[in-house]
Amino acid sequence: MTPDEKQSRDLFDALQPGERIEVVHGVKVGSSARWTTTTVGRVLRRERRRHGLHFRRNPDDKVYSDVLIVARDSGELTTVTMDELTRLRRV
Repeated sequence: MTPDEKQSRDLFDALQPGERIEVVHGVKVGSSARWTTTTVGRVLRRERRRHGLHFRRNPDDKVYSDVLIVARDSGELTTVTMDELTRLRRV
């Protein structure tokens, strides 16, 4: 785990509803390209969601993702999934 990833993970664990955050998402495209986008807003809640991310998994496998539900300044609600390419900071 990189220092940036650890810092984002620690902040995720400490976030409370109402805090303003900035999330920089990294998206890998193909084998070498990487796109980034930024989301700024107020945390509504954080969750650990179970999902079936992988094809042909054993039915009793449990796969979870940590997510933030964020209200943008425009009022739009969005869900941010935390992964190793996500950078999180308070604003």
